[in-house]
Amino acid sequence: MRVVIVTESFPPDVNGVAHCALQTARQLAGRGHQPLVVAPATEAGARADAGAPCPVVRVPSLPLPGYPQVRVALPSRRVAAALAGHRAQVVHLASPFVLGARGMAAAGRLGIPAVAVYQTDLGGYARTYVGMGESTAWRRIRAVHTAADRTLAPSSAALRDLEAHGVPRVRLWPRGVDTVRFRPALRDAALRRALAPDGELIVGYVGRLAPEKRVELLAGVCALEGVRVVVVGDGPSQGAVRAALPGAAVLGRRTGPELARIFASLDLFVHTGPLETFCQTVQEAMASGVPVIAPAAGGPLDLVVPGRTGVLVPPDDAAAVRDAVWALAADPGLRAAYGAAGRAAVAGRTWEAVGEQLVGHYEEVLAARTVVAA
Repeated sequence: MRVVIVTESFPPDVNGVAHCALQTARQLAGRGHQPLVVAPATEAGARADAGAPCPVVRVPSLPLPGYPQVRVALPSRRVAAALAGHRAQVVHLASPFVLGARGMAAAGRLGIPAVAVYQTDLGGYARTYVGMGESTAWRRIRAVHTAADRTLAPSSAALRDLEAHGVPRVRLWPRGVDTVRFRPALRDAALRRALAPDGELIVGYVGRLAPEKRVELLAGVCALEGVRVVVVGDGPSQGAVRAALPGAAVLGRRTGPELARIFASLDLFVHTGPLETFCQTVQEAMASGVPVIAPAAGGPLDLVVPGRTGVLVPPDDAAAVRDAVWALAADPGLRAAYGAAGRAAVAGRTWEAVGEQLVGHYEEVLAARTVVAA
């Protein structure tokens, strides 16, 4: 199957959209399919794609105002040319909004079926970064996704949100996790001593440092006796996070094996953002055998089972986050039980399994087009 993946972000970018697009390309290539990626150009130039699992076409782009780590594609004929040149049978739109909308239009003109993957709370993103009203963003989301043959939602909450906003033909497609890379055996005593030299309980956050992530909700946790907060990630709020979390270790961006060691070396993982459509870092913490505290909203509702793998707290409630950390800090047996149950819960959620589901969605869309054509 010849598939063009049109994505708003791709490595070397570090975010959920880029990671999922990369894993999708890997899974398709590994199964003998022929993927091609179309993505915004980065400052890294051609060397950015040296390790990609398939060819990558880069479209001219500019940094997003207020968040230069995010690139926004400029109008270009390269999208339609890539679809036609690759003789695409399916167009995969990863979190379509700007470049993805152009990919959808090109697919429509060329008569190629399209599968649109909803991944980011683009309404909140647009409101935060580009001054666009949330209703305006949803009108664009609805227009793009309505034109697709199928929309794939990463969680039950996202599926309900899409349907509530009038998006048709929505199906559930969750995200995979690398259970070989993220595993409890990577817990590192030396790293733990470096992060918490007095033997403190290590509470970690991993993710982008941006306003909607609400990392400042960890301020109360920083004040707890015997607790060390560790923050991994970068973004436009890095300075504000450092100021809001006195005493926290803010490590910046970490990737690959180093990130996996950090995950496994945590005692608790806390996610603070209430706008996650999935929340991949929660899955990675669970795969690492680490109990999770997360908002009772969005993607974490599908991932965290309260009283079994972690704790769900009211969104935007700093006191609830602090109290949940304090309760688990006092109960190492419960932390161990939650961590083991979390690892078991994600054992079958590999990217291989998720890739198989995705190919099934493609096949159903192609079959439906064939029936209509007949």
